[in-house]
Amino acid sequence: MPSTGNVLLLDWLGSNSGRRVSNYPFSYKLSWPLRFAMPSLGGDASGFAPATGVLSLPPIRSVRLAFVGDISAVANKRPPNCDEALRQLLASADLVVGNCESPVVDKPSARFGTWLGTHHQMSAAFLGEALHAAGMQPGRTVLSLANNHMLDQGSEGYAATLSALETLGIASIGIEPTITNLQAGPLTVGLVAFTQWRNAPESHFAGRVVMASDFPAGGGVVPGEGTDIVCAVPHWDWEFRHFPRPETRAWARRLSELGVGLIAGHHAHVVQPVERIGETLVAYGLGDFLGTALARQPWPGRIGAILIVEVSADEGSRGRIASYSAVPFMRMREGDGERLVPLDAVDGAIGLKARRRWHAIFAGAADFAS
Repeated sequence: MPSTGNVLLLDWLGSNSGRRVSNYPFSYKLSWPLRFAMPSLGGDASGFAPATGVLSLPPIRSVRLAFVGDISAVANKRPPNCDEALRQLLASADLVVGNCESPVVDKPSARFGTWLGTHHQMSAAFLGEALHAAGMQPGRTVLSLANNHMLDQGSEGYAATLSALETLGIASIGIEPTITNLQAGPLTVGLVAFTQWRNAPESHFAGRVVMASDFPAGGGVVPGEGTDIVCAVPHWDWEFRHFPRPETRAWARRLSELGVGLIAGHHAHVVQPVERIGETLVAYGLGDFLGTALARQPWPGRIGAILIVEVSADEGSRGRIASYSAVPFMRMREGDGERLVPLDAVDGAIGLKARRRWHAIFAGAADFAS
């Protein structure tokens, strides 16, 4: 396997070659290797909410939504060993939503890039076993395909991914710039997904993966009749930075204006804070759920969060968020795979550092009442 330095250099060069034309700013590309090695706590840390919040009196009936971050096999040769408490948490959800960071193909077409780690790929067997190990049940699991890696194995890999998810019984979003309505208990949940970034020419993504530019100011995410709550799943912001950029926060405000009630983002590969924008709850970044970079990723990038949201199903408050909690965990290396452990259960110096980082992300949060 090439060294970390070689992988980062080749990834940067590959994203600028004729084969992979990305839309990342040049300054972003220059800062990528440093921020991968040392994720940043810089930026505006004001105006965020606590990691856990109660927004209303407990409803008589509620629906539990769970959101996880990026899912990939890049850092895994086998499915994860998931702590039972985390597994039960996900199994208890009426709907679990995550990001499918890798095309689901059994045999990669971009063999050299896949070997290097610059092109993602995971098999259908790995994905099915990984979701099962984490307590995510087919029929209650939704995966977004709106991310920068979805064309890593070409258009054939994209088509194979759609087919694999259908076979596994997993719903997909991020392939149409419209709301996908799904049933979660007694509620109808509207889901929409998009990516700010791409690793291939725009023409490759067009008609396959929803880009941020597919949502004009007039907005196609306004909820329709019968939709109780709209959830947006954006692949946005700059990687390895714990606090979102001003542009990202402005996007969140615009989505709130368009009628989105819940936003659960990813792409940063590190945990980012939570914000309240009126009635809208925004979790800017949940980190990775399964490692999407290298097997020996620096420890801040191994902290993740599972966002649990209780949504009222009572008449009079139907579709309103009653409470939420960002549940921290850490991906620990275990042979050729990963072990997912609640952050409080991580021992030693690494656990202490990780808990300090978590508290630093939410240090500026102020208590609030609905």
